[in-house]
Amino acid sequence: MQVRIGVQFVPKELVVETRQSAEEVQRALADALAVDRGVFTLEDQRGGRVVIPAAHVGYLEISEEADRTVGFGTQYT
Repeated sequence: MQVRIGVQFVPKELVVETRQSAEEVQRALADALAVDRGVFTLEDQRGGRVVIPAAHVGYLEISEEADRTVGFGTQYT
C-alpha cells in the first residue's frame, strides 16, 4: 500500500510504502485526530516509522501499489 501524506507548512509530500491496509491507515489518522495533540504514526515496509502531528496532516492519498516496469519492454494484453 502506498500512502502520500500532505503536511501543512511542508512543501513536499511524504510517500510511505506500508503493509497496513487502507482501513488501518484511515483509522490511525482518525484516532490521532480524536485526541488533543494526537500523533499520526505509520510503519513502513522496512519496519521504520513515520510520525506526524495529526493536526498538521493536510491530506492522505492511499493507493494500491502498481506493478512497476523497468526498461523499454512492451506490455502484451
